[in-house]
Amino acid sequence: MGRPISRRAGVLIPLFSMPSAESWGIGEIGDIPRAARWLERAGLRLLQLLPTSELPVGETSPYSALSAMAIDPQFLSIERLEDAGPGGGRLPDDVRARLDAVRAAPAIDYAEVRSLKEAALRRSFAHFRDSEWRSGTRRASALGAYIRDQRWWLDDYALFRALHARHAERPWTEWPAPLRDRSPDALARARLELADEILYRQYLQWVADDQWAEARRGAGGVALFGDLPFMVSGDSADVWARQDEFRLDASVGVPPDAFSETGQDWGFPAYRWTVVAERGFDWLRDRARRYAALFDGYRVDHLVGFYRTFFRPLDGTAPGFTPADQPAQVELGQRVLDVLRASGAHVTAEDLGVIPDFVRESLGRLGVPGYKVFRWERRWHEHGRPFTDPADYPPVAVATSGTHDTESTAVWWEGAPREEREAVLAIPSVRARLADEDRTAALESRGLTAPLRQVLIETLYASGAGLLILPIQDIFGWRDRINRPATVSASNWTWRLPWPVDRMAAEPVAMAAAERLKEWATKYGR
Repeated sequence: MGRPISRRAGVLIPLFSMPSAESWGIGEIGDIPRAARWLERAGLRLLQLLPTSELPVGETSPYSALSAMAIDPQFLSIERLEDAGPGGGRLPDDVRARLDAVRAAPAIDYAEVRSLKEAALRRSFAHFRDSEWRSGTRRASALGAYIRDQRWWLDDYALFRALHARHAERPWTEWPAPLRDRSPDALARARLELADEILYRQYLQWVADDQWAEARRGAGGVALFGDLPFMVSGDSADVWARQDEFRLDASVGVPPDAFSETGQDWGFPAYRWTVVAERGFDWLRDRARRYAALFDGYRVDHLVGFYRTFFRPLDGTAPGFTPADQPAQVELGQRVLDVLRASGAHVTAEDLGVIPDFVRESLGRLGVPGYKVFRWERRWHEHGRPFTDPADYPPVAVATSGTHDTESTAVWWEGAPREEREAVLAIPSVRARLADEDRTAALESRGLTAPLRQVLIETLYASGAGLLILPIQDIFGWRDRINRPATVSASNWTWRLPWPVDRMAAEPVAMAAAERLKEWATKYGR
């Protein structure tokens, strides 16, 4: 059985969405304790983040990473760097103007954030290298110890990242054959030629880990939960280093279903599960080890893919599942979950979409919490398709009003047909908490009324599920969304809180919400 998770409530806020007044246009590692202060005021004891792994230049989706292990340097808190060097970090007027603009922008400008931070990080590293590393100072020894301790992932990552930069950020499949194919002689030469760039990449991860450890300490009683993507990009340090564990001639996705006539093709290479198993799932063990070092727990993205991976051969031949039969799928999924849970971190499973019954039965046997998204929890085969009362959610579950991929509750309610609204209002837990006049207003109003929004949230607080994780948008009734799946849009992954996270205590709306959440947390034992 899984390690029990205490009954608690939390909030989903992507790290990039919660900048402070000090941040450089994006949420940063140093902003985690600032967010945690508001969470503690609200009785929220868990902060669910999206993946924080390093992304390629020009990419914004946190699920398309250059590395399954490395923290993205865009999340470094520049104002907290120790290596500002001469001038104490004072910025030229033109750089200051660019920084002011990126801070004031209505959404995240990733290209400008990266440009500004890259210049600052290069200056910081140069000062560290010249004044600390070459002099063998205490901090130089600390970096050396970090490199030795993290060699199990850092060596391949730093070399890959240095080579990627040398080759104008082109995919490794386009590199010269000796480097593409990892010829030992070619790699040895590259390590000598790129020694300074490799040290720079190691330095960034050292700083990131140090800032992360400080942030976790500063978060106090708020647990940090991460998000472990099902796959990693084909153009990543991990696939380059383990080419025979992945099918580069096939891509993963999901088959056609009620939500998509064509299914989805994510463009990531498929696992060679036979090879992965022969090696004792060592790369997945490494990922679990890394995530356990960074987080108190994490959500396993697209859990069903670890039971059966849907793949499409690039040559156009018939797609299929691997493994192909149900007994092998059950065995694989349970072995993967055993590997992930062995790290000691709490694990939850994103089991949304079209999920075979045997997968949820397997999760039940293992005691791994799956997700209960309020709007999708209905008794679909009964007359009228009534909603499941949240009071009946099982204890080993994560209750939520939505995910980073869904529209907010406010937008969903606006578009819901009358019969769906009536079905929501007929839920016993909702009906008992909503006054008659508020029920009538909720049914007739075009938008989501404040009384109904609060009743829906309170109903989820009172639910039987051990964990409650609410998207921040639904707490406040905002219409904003994080991502619109299967689309490429300038609005995806760029949303930020309307206030700097360090000023939430001065925002009456934020503090009023905190008081309500704290009251419900106390009332319902969260």
